[in-house]
Amino acid sequence: MAPDTDARPRPARLRPERRRRSDLVVAAALTALLVGAAVVLWGTSDVVAATSRPASAPIAPPPPAAGVPVAFTEGWRAPSGATVVPAVATPAVVTADGSRVVGRDAATGEERWTYERDRTLCTVAPGFPRANEGVGRVLALYSGGSGYCSELTALRPDTGARAGAANPDAHSGTRLLASGSSVVATGHDYLEVLRSDLVKTLEYGAVPAAAQPDQQPRPQCTHASTAIGSDRLGLVERCPDEATDRLTVLAPDGDDGAEEPEEGFSVLLPGTGAVLVAVSAERVAVALPGPARLLLFDVAGKQVGEHPLDVPDADITDPPGGAAAVETDGERFSWWTGSRTIALDGRELTPIWAVPATLGPAVAYGGGLLAPVPGGLLVLDAATGTVQRTIPVARPDGPVRLAALGEVLLEQRGAEVVALHPA
Repeated sequence: MAPDTDARPRPARLRPERRRRSDLVVAAALTALLVGAAVVLWGTSDVVAATSRPASAPIAPPPPAAGVPVAFTEGWRAPSGATVVPAVATPAVVTADGSRVVGRDAATGEERWTYERDRTLCTVAPGFPRANEGVGRVLALYSGGSGYCSELTALRPDTGARAGAANPDAHSGTRLLASGSSVVATGHDYLEVLRSDLVKTLEYGAVPAAAQPDQQPRPQCTHASTAIGSDRLGLVERCPDEATDRLTVLAPDGDDGAEEPEEGFSVLLPGTGAVLVAVSAERVAVALPGPARLLLFDVAGKQVGEHPLDVPDADITDPPGGAAAVETDGERFSWWTGSRTIALDGRELTPIWAVPATLGPAVAYGGGLLAPVPGGLLVLDAATGTVQRTIPVARPDGPVRLAALGEVLLEQRGAEVVALHPA
């Protein structure tokens, strides 16, 4: 027999580790604890039962409008009960219904990406247009149960890829209002603001489980209407110990953190039933009934103007979601009162003109201005409000919100979005 030439020593065999009964009990308890923590994390994560199908390539936007056409034809339509205004998040048109969010090719309506969860959508809106080098975000807010809308997912509009998540304390019926790098979630007694990284920058009102409850100046008040613009957030408050409504302006991203609201001013209004219409860098516009008039306030809260409004008092009522039906193109605000469209100067907020018998605010399109009316669209002179012509559009009666992406004009008709193409 050949000699064993491997002279390396063989390692000694280790005796198996002795496990006491107490060790096994502790190990089982730790395992159960870790599994429980994982289940809690999984159950509160925004990826629970989420189905995401991003686009294989970014969506191409439609060509710009060459002008206001003689006629429009219907291109496509889709259910969108979770939007109030057509959600244009360049380059996509986003529809949202039930629990499903869809990024569509504006020209064809083709589904290019989808995102869906096992929860019901509260609302969907575009926001943060300058985020990620101008790509922006689509904000999908889902129900978290118990009357709250507390599951927010941010998506890239070009591909539908998930871009972040947050857990706001918004109530059912909230609206997401965007301006620059801020988005406010409205509410009847509480609102909060998020910046583009989804960090909360302001909480105001009846803060749930407040860490610093003494920081809120009026937690007992309700919020009737809200508007955001030019790095200012305004709201009309109704407080149980005050005979009239109150106008408050806040910094959406103050210096002292989200828990300590930074007030620009807060003043009592000369009446009740007020509606906050618009906020600019220099003015705040508030409508009051009895008689109908528009009050203007400067940055210090001093009333600097009052203009009569030729609208019925019934038009000046608390808007759904706490947000008036207003659009802006930077030069002017277009406010739909419920029976007519009123244009306000973009800086001073003074009324410029009014057009009766409309169905929604006007929007810019192809160098012109379009306002929805029964049976069509008015083409308006932006400076004077003069009706230049009417473009026929067959649709049911009811409020209409407009938006445009390139040459595609979009109409929100109730729980449906309809795309119109130049004929």
